[in-house]
Amino acid sequence: MSAESYVETPFNGPSVEDNPSMEVPQLPGVLRGGRASPTTPAREAAEVIKPASHELIVVSCYTRFDNLAHGPRGTEAKRSLYTFRLDENDGELVLYSVTTDDSVMNPAFSRFDAQRNLLYTCTESVAEPGDIVTYSVDPHTGKLFKIGSRSALGTSTCYLTLDKDCKNMLAVNYWNATIGVFGLDAESGAVGDSKSMYDPNEGRAMKVCHKQHVNHSENDPNAQKERQSDPHSHAVILDPFFGKIAYVPDLGMDLIRQFRFNPQSGVLEAAGTCRSGPDGSSALGPRYIEFHPRLPFAYVVNELSSEVSVFAFERAAAEELLRSQDVAEAAPTLRLVQTVKTIPAAWPSEMNTCGRIAVHSSGHFVLVSNRGHNSITVFRIHQDGDNQGLLSLAHMRHTRGATPRHFQFDSSGQWLISANQDSDKVSVFRFNIATGMMEWTGNEYHVPSPNFVCCMRPQMTIPTRRQPNHAREDAMPTMISKL
Repeated sequence: MSAESYVETPFNGPSVEDNPSMEVPQLPGVLRGGRASPTTPAREAAEVIKPASHELIVVSCYTRFDNLAHGPRGTEAKRSLYTFRLDENDGELVLYSVTTDDSVMNPAFSRFDAQRNLLYTCTESVAEPGDIVTYSVDPHTGKLFKIGSRSALGTSTCYLTLDKDCKNMLAVNYWNATIGVFGLDAESGAVGDSKSMYDPNEGRAMKVCHKQHVNHSENDPNAQKERQSDPHSHAVILDPFFGKIAYVPDLGMDLIRQFRFNPQSGVLEAAGTCRSGPDGSSALGPRYIEFHPRLPFAYVVNELSSEVSVFAFERAAAEELLRSQDVAEAAPTLRLVQTVKTIPAAWPSEMNTCGRIAVHSSGHFVLVSNRGHNSITVFRIHQDGDNQGLLSLAHMRHTRGATPRHFQFDSSGQWLISANQDSDKVSVFRFNIATGMMEWTGNEYHVPSPNFVCCMRPQMTIPTRRQPNHAREDAMPTMISKL
């Protein structure tokens, strides 16, 4: 189905965009403080909160090209966010909603808080500070209600991470490389004031001007040299073991920076670095890092060299870092054990840059998208013995479109949705969780300049019995999902 021919599900409820003074609890789907807030015992007894039976897919789009570090070749989008519903039987997507608020420019990364039904997205521009925008998600219609926006205090904002208790938002600004921590409102979940900001440049001016820079879609030696003249933080994640060590790939410096994170104060303390690939290699360009769901291994995609580096997590070093009085000279908690190419040996590296890396929820596969080669490479993760955590090639598949900037699995892990930025297409593949093979479903959709895919299974408020009239007077009319 063409995105231009969508039919949006009617919704006659209130909109924050129409009435900015409206309180957040009136919005459909909002769960305050991570759960519903019933106003009477009768209502509390009459409702339960449970995950929806359907999954929503939000695709973000570039709406302006002139202020981006790279040079998209697709179509500037008029609408910034498209919400689809996934048919989990055949991988078909049905377009349910598009945003009508044109104040949100170039959303480029999204994060969903399922406990509150909130979608956070950040905006990308090298010319002006990015914003972190908070939306409430109506679980029935897929409609997004903007409830807040906060400056990310840096340019080209590109990554968001929620801490374990969803009390803090960690945000990365690619262009000026800063990493910020922002508090989250305990009731609404909206992004609040900055708690700390780390600047690897330590206040020094950048060598490269945002008005005169190479197109980041190029990967020749001259482009690589300019991209690596300054630090460029590209992501931030927290370790899955303690939730108190933050890792930040620095594409400009070929480093993985590590920090000690204090969830109470929101302060990040610089705690050393490790190289993102083998010594002696040049222009690695670490972009993203992901941990295995069970094994003590992390996987880093090096964008410029088209490689994945495998790191063993050193638990003893991590415990020492967390105990230390002074972490400035902390030992690396990641140890390089393997590096593998993501593209065929005969394909020139200067004709490709890597995009997304993902560890499948089964823990059996690592997947990487190749922009230029226009493929997704699937690696099998060895589970036992001396090769535990290491990778071997399982499969490689064309994405049916150009420049797969991002891809995402649905919650079942069997459907993979690829955002092919430069061909204005979103494509869906069936993923075999036993073999790692990707099967083309034939389902593809026109979406202008898609750059990110966020899969959401929202929480639903489900009536358990008929409520007395007096208990329903102050409640919103409940919509029963028939999706």
